[in-house]
Amino acid sequence: MVQTIINRSDVPLDARDLKMCQCVFDEVRSVAKVAKDSEEAERIAAITIELYRQGVRNPDHLKVMVGAARGLIAPREE
Repeated sequence: MVQTIINRSDVPLDARDLKMCQCVFDEVRSVAKVAKDSEEAERIAAITIELYRQGVRNPDHLKVMVGAARGLIAPREE
């Protein structure tokens, strides 16, 4: 029998997944002062979903990584 390897990114998101992504999206968008119907909001949503599909499931980590992907996090001074 041939086993199919299912990549986590191929599994559909359920209501809980979407709710968490929505909360992260809303917070990142609000902090960045981005209009909900703007192209930038679409980018934030796409980044949020992609990172979630790649396995970033902790909301705080997801927020930081979405911000970093958008260039919102300033480099640390040493």
